[in-house]
Amino acid sequence: MERTIVHLMRHGEVNNPNGILYGQLPDFHLSPLGEQMATRVAEWLRSDHDLAFVVASPLERAQETAQPIAAAFGLEIHTDERVIESGNLFQGKVFGVGNGALRQWRSWWLLRNPFTPSWGEPYQKISERMLAAMASARDEARGRDALIVSHQLPIWTARSAVERRRFAHDPRKRQCTLASLTSFRYEGDQVVSVAYHEPARDLLPAAGKKFAAGA
Repeated sequence: MERTIVHLMRHGEVNNPNGILYGQLPDFHLSPLGEQMATRVAEWLRSDHDLAFVVASPLERAQETAQPIAAAFGLEIHTDERVIESGNLFQGKVFGVGNGALRQWRSWWLLRNPFTPSWGEPYQKISERMLAAMASARDEARGRDALIVSHQLPIWTARSAVERRRFAHDPRKRQCTLASLTSFRYEGDQVVSVAYHEPARDLLPAAGKKFAAGA
């Protein structure tokens, strides 16, 4: 059967000195290190992959991550709203355990149901839009590779759906570091395996190698 690989790539490091949960906010761009990460992934893909189609979330950090990869293969970047970062009611706030939004009692109600979740876009909806976007990319690249540059939670949710994991999870345990690739191999229309790669692992900040937080 026809084999196609769809790579879900998390964008590179973002310039975010204030530690804001940027979510779907505009004007968050890659840092110089993030640009280096994107170039590293382009080189890695060029060495052993036959990329035929490149898609990115409309957010700047995803578009900027896709640029050196598309250029390396002489491809244009297609924008797909379905692979955008998930909606989050903490967007725009400083977010973390022991500081920021979680210290405000007004925020506690948002945490009442981790299974939906109550603070943002339902996992099921994220899963449906991501799987649909992956199927579209697969169809565009039949027999070759496609790349989708997206965001941590949508990528992890898509993987959870394919691997039949429960959507509710501890964010610290997501296997989805900055500039990582979660690769779905299709035979025909069916996913037959999932692989994970970190071509830019050596560029991650020390903390990121243990846990890549953020979006």
